[in-house]
Amino acid sequence: MAGQRTNRWSGVARRERAALVGLIAGRARRLEAERSLEELGGLAEAAGADVVLRVLQERPKPDPSTFLGAGKIEMLAASAAETDVDLVVFDNELTPAQLRQIEEEVGRKIVDRTQLILDIFARRARTREGKLQVELAQLKYLLPRLVGAGAALSRLGGGIGTRGPGETKLETDRRRIRTRIHAIADDIEQVRRRRGQLRERRHKSAVPTVALVGYTNAGKTTLFNRLTKAGAEASNALFVTLDPLIRQVRLPDRRELLVSDTVGFIDRLPHALVAAFRATLEETADADLVLHVIDAPAPDRDRRIAAVRQVLEEIEAADVPLLEVYNKCDALTPDERRRVCDLDPSAVCISALNGDGIDELVETITSRVALDVRRVTLTFNPDDAEDRERIARLYRHGTVVLHESRDGRVSIVADVPRRLADRL
Repeated sequence: MAGQRTNRWSGVARRERAALVGLIAGRARRLEAERSLEELGGLAEAAGADVVLRVLQERPKPDPSTFLGAGKIEMLAASAAETDVDLVVFDNELTPAQLRQIEEEVGRKIVDRTQLILDIFARRARTREGKLQVELAQLKYLLPRLVGAGAALSRLGGGIGTRGPGETKLETDRRRIRTRIHAIADDIEQVRRRRGQLRERRHKSAVPTVALVGYTNAGKTTLFNRLTKAGAEASNALFVTLDPLIRQVRLPDRRELLVSDTVGFIDRLPHALVAAFRATLEETADADLVLHVIDAPAPDRDRRIAAVRQVLEEIEAADVPLLEVYNKCDALTPDERRRVCDLDPSAVCISALNGDGIDELVETITSRVALDVRRVTLTFNPDDAEDRERIARLYRHGTVVLHESRDGRVSIVADVPRRLADRL
């Protein structure tokens, strides 16, 4: 099993034992570095490892060859041997030269933060689309790391950092990797075009779209299930949702909207992943409203909010109307909850798990997607099939103020979204 090792004496599979390494460099604060290392531990556990050693090194800047410096690397090698570590995970992206030098001196498998996240995505991907996007990101990560890394990249036996294309001989041939990258990119481009066509069809049917975004494990999928009555997998783990989900929701005023849920964001989300998942992240950039789901009790909440905003900018979704939704508010004290509300009066405090605040959230969504409305007066022939369909669409996507039947004609006064007025 990926992420496990088989004990040669008992034959029982065991989880890999991991050491975490962080660096306090420049103006970085120790508390921030410790929280980042804590998050790295969660990533390692999500990849199937048990964390048995944590190392934090303070230095002005990373060492160009060993990242930590010669003395600290020797100490790391001794500690890894003493604790029987299988792999060492660095909380930064390492250069190819650093990877090779550290692995040679420590004598253990070395994985950096980017490779670990890619590994988790490889484990989580279920659909063909998700697997293609993860493989593309992995291959782009591996390509510049091939020189002199043949032995490291062609290991047998699997484990963290070797899932997906890392388990094949593909990386020994740069030309074949580039060919594969082009082939996957073409397949993903077809996915992007297909998604674009589906979005255009939704626009023509005048159904507004609300996209859920947020830091990983903020509770997006639990909220998605609460809003859509769906049964998507949700758990207290990182990156459970990888493949995008879109479901229909009927609002109290009888209008319909679509809610989409996709991969959670994380601080320093690998650029290769953002690029590979652009086809699905475009759902967010093209939405009518973005719900930014925030883990309200998280001690590093501000850092997570900043990380999500950075990814929104990267996928060109920063201009989409946004509503901040503070989740898990049932875990806050009354004073903490009051401070959150004072901090952002337009935000909504909810608990997706027990349903607190959901009605208020739905009302807010309803008002936000209907803010830009135009009052129209339309006349229809009820005997005409096309006009009957237009009346049905008017009731489905607008708010009818007056409905009158006179002299065989139907006159309707309604408030409709401005973007749909011409079509209706």
